[in-house]
This record gives sequence, structure tokens and C-alpha cells, in this order.
Amino acid sequence: MRGQRAHRVTTAHLQAAYPFVAEGGLGGRGAFIGKDLFGGSFTYDAFELYEHGVITSPNMVVAGQLGRGKSALVKTLCLREQVFGRRVVVMDPKGEYAQLASFCDTKVIGLRPRGRLRLNPLDDRIAREDQLRLLHAISAAALERSLRPQEKTALERALEQAGQGRGEPTLPKVVDALLNPSDEAATAISADRRAWVGWGREVAFELRRLVTGDLKGMFDGKTSRSIDLGADMVVLDLSAVYDSDALGILMTCAAAWLQGVLAESTTRKTIFVLDEAWAILSNLGIAKWLQASFKLSRARGLQNIAVMHRFSDLSATGSQGSQQERVARGLLSDTETRVVYAQPHSEVKATCDLLGLTETEAALLPQLERGVALWKVGERSFLVWHLLGETERALIDTDSRMIQPRLAGVT
Repeated sequence: MRGQRAHRVTTAHLQAAYPFVAEGGLGGRGAFIGKDLFGGSFTYDAFELYEHGVITSPNMVVAGQLGRGKSALVKTLCLREQVFGRRVVVMDPKGEYAQLASFCDTKVIGLRPRGRLRLNPLDDRIAREDQLRLLHAISAAALERSLRPQEKTALERALEQAGQGRGEPTLPKVVDALLNPSDEAATAISADRRAWVGWGREVAFELRRLVTGDLKGMFDGKTSRSIDLGADMVVLDLSAVYDSDALGILMTCAAAWLQGVLAESTTRKTIFVLDEAWAILSNLGIAKWLQASFKLSRARGLQNIAVMHRFSDLSATGSQGSQQERVARGLLSDTETRVVYAQPHSEVKATCDLLGLTETEAALLPQLERGVALWKVGERSFLVWHLLGETERALIDTDSRMIQPRLAGVT
């Protein structure tokens, strides 16, 4: 009507007048996350969404600047998902999940050099093809190059030799088999013993570091019997080696053991959190291992959650068009839930390139307030404000190591 004053309204109220501009949400089945800033409550559960055909991959990547809320989201998601009977397994390289583990009445598994706990990444409960895949990954990472065909053959035969007899294979047995192969093993591949030793010598010396010296006492024997994976939440603390240049290799060994052993239980859906994922993505060999693990998630009833600071960690693994970059992008393509917290202006272009964001979404990234994230679930987008309960606030404090003894409560 002419002369009538225009009515001013916030976007929160405007959506009620124009509902077609608001996303319909993901439904009410799943853990409560917070408020959809263009709708109502926002809930999420990858297994429910997969079952109803909303997504085809359960995996998730969470990225954000320090202090913007990504750790708070992951920790509360771990806690809230247990209401739905999910098992939660956390790879904690910084030692920040002790409080949450204590609240869930479980003890942290503290793995450290010369400690009393050991994990065998070649545990008999892990499928042989997964054992070999791990050996290829950590060997390539240690050598900082791709493995040669002769080296792959040497590793395959060494693993077979290490698993002969009554005992299960271990990394020290594989190293010994590479340096001291049996005549029968060499004959089986039409090679003399000296040639085989030459094929595997460099690999053997690199793997030897994982069982001797400054890393001794972590992966050099059978898995400790005291380790119990039956709890609703399992936290593996690797903070004792966080500053090691072999962190990515150590995380891969531990993650391979966890995933391999947990794969035995096919009836219980599991959430596997890989914090500080950049350490694994920084090397082509172990990035390939992680990509293969992501592809196996559906068959194993597993949701992988990779946590990092920025999405450029993916594209930074190699030059444009390189094999490293292709592997990193392939990993992202196997992840249909991407949660992006505030990013600096310098990261916006890389994030948009990897996620295919619209101009409007890109403009939002540097302006997102603490606790607010852009959720990309399949082909749909949501702006979500993560809400915390009073009890949860005490459990998400990432500064706890500044005021409490390190590794408090670790077995």
C-alpha cells in the first residue's frame, strides 16, 4: 500500500514468512548438534542418514582455526552418540581426551616409548591383506618415496615368514626376515638369498627404528593383554610422541591396529576419530592407506572423522596434479560430511576449490563466529550453531594440559 512504512525484520523471522528460502533440515533422528540458523534444531547421525539414502559415505572431515569450536563439536558428538549405542574410538595425539574418557568411565590407553603397553599392528586378529597394506604404507613413509616392486615382494615374503609357526607376526620378526630370509623363501620367488637381502635391506633399516632406539617399546611385541576395547569409548593417547618426526607413521600403526581389531565386531557401529589428521596426510604412502580405510568404512560399520585445521592440508600434500594431490582429493570424495569452522581469508580459495562452495558460502567463512560452522552434508548446506550443555563445557576444555599434569588418568 502506497505510503505504508516498510517493515524491518531479521532473517531469523523472515524465514517464517518465506519458508522456501530455508533448508528443510536432516530430520529429527540423530544426536542433537545445535540450532540451524536458517531453520530449527539440527541433528546428525551418519548411520541414520546412510540408512535413509541421504548420504552414500558415512565419513566426516572437520576443519577450523584454533579456538573456533571444532574440538568442542567432535568431543560432544562422541558423547552424545553413545546414547544411540555407538562405540567411539579416538586417536588422540595431543592428550586432550582424558577428561571426556574419565566422564565416560573409561581409562585412556597411554602409548609411549619404553612404556608397559604395546600394540602389535600385525596382530593375528587383523586380516593378512591389511597387515601387508600397513607395511607398505609405513615403509613408503619412512623411506619418503614409493616402494619399488622388489621391496614390495620382499615385504610380502617377510610377512609370510614372520607368521610361520605358532607365534603371530610382529615388526621385529619382519625386520629379521628381511635381513635374514630363509633359503626356502628365496627359492619360492626364484631368487637367491643375497638378492632378496638386497631388495629389503633399506626397508628393514627404516622399519627397525620402530622397534629400537627412541621408539622402542610401542610396536615391538604382542599386544598387551591388559588393553580392553570393550568400553563404549576407547581413547588411545599418543601425546608422548607428538613431537616425533615419525608421528604420522606411529599414528598409522596405532590406527591400523585399532581398525583391524575392531573390524571383528561387525554388529556394533563405531565412530573412529582421527585428530590431527595432517600428520597422516603429509605422506603419500600413509595417505593412500587412510584413503583405503575410508573406502572400507561402509563394510565395517565405521564412521571415520578426520580433524584438521584447514582444508588446504589436503591440497598441500603435493603439487597441483600430482599423485599426492589426487589421493588427497580422492579422500575428500569419500567423505560426504564436511564441517567448516572459520577460515582466514588466505584459506578461503583452497577451501572453495576443494568443496565447491558458492560465492555466498565462501564469503561467510572468514566471518563465522565461534561455535558456528558451515555443514556440507551430501549436496546440502547448513549453517549450524553448536550448542553446549553445562556439563559438557567442563569436558571440552583444550587448555586442561596447561593446568593439570600431562597424561592424567592414563593407564
